[in-house]
Amino acid sequence: MDVVNQLVAQGQFRILKVPLGFIKVLQWFFAIFAFSTCGSYSGMFKMAVECRNRTESDLAIQVEFEYPFRLHQVYFDAPTCKDRATDRIFLVGDYSSSAEFFVTIGVFAFLYATAALSIYVFFYDKYKENNKGPLIDLGVTAVFAFMWLVSSAAWAKGLSDVKTATDPDEVITLIDACEKKENSCREVHDPVMSGLNTSVAFGFINLVLWAGNLWFVFKETGIIAPFMRAPPPEGKPAPDAYAQQGAYEQDPYASNQGGYQPEFNQQGYNQEAEYGQGYGQQGAPTSFSNQM
Repeated sequence: MDVVNQLVAQGQFRILKVPLGFIKVLQWFFAIFAFSTCGSYSGMFKMAVECRNRTESDLAIQVEFEYPFRLHQVYFDAPTCKDRATDRIFLVGDYSSSAEFFVTIGVFAFLYATAALSIYVFFYDKYKENNKGPLIDLGVTAVFAFMWLVSSAAWAKGLSDVKTATDPDEVITLIDACEKKENSCREVHDPVMSGLNTSVAFGFINLVLWAGNLWFVFKETGIIAPFMRAPPPEGKPAPDAYAQQGAYEQDPYASNQGGYQPEFNQQGYNQEAEYGQGYGQQGAPTSFSNQM
């Protein structure tokens, strides 16, 4: 009991919230529904054979059949409408192969889903230690997805044949007394096939679940990791970008405008200098003291 409590305490039940574990739980449930609705089925139908001599009639012929649908072993006694005699009639067909194959796949899928859930919850770290565990899980999941496709299709065809073989209108054709016009034969109760129809639906639901789970198991293998591109670096805010641009780049116009002097100032200064020199050379008074 202490070991169980320790395992429960160490269990990583959060794995059941992610698609890998949640889909496995759905596979576990729908596998149970699939093989239980088919493997536990039993049905019956009723017919009435009314002879011209009413005392020889049988108005409540009840025929029962069940899984695994070896109908060639199912029989009933029908009146011959002659001297109160009866004739033993066997149904036609053996559909056990498709039914048992479907149920077997459901049982094994249930067992594998149980084992996989146990590993996910209690030994997930060891499951992820290397690539071996996810690869095995991927291979088994692919096999079950294919098996669900084959078994569901085979059982759908087998169920269609079972419905035909257990149709009272078809079974009446096997009774010799019903071939005579003076006798009257009719069906009283049809077999209820809703449970078997549900089993086929559950089979194809399992196919969708196991095929869809391939992607999530494939991601656990890490095969796709080298092909994943790293996200591009995030862009920096505009002020930082402008600051870095100003730190590493110089404005070409700033250097030219900083030491620039208009040419007309230089020309005016030179003209004034020349004019002063020329005026002094011509004897013009250069100062007030000289003129005095």
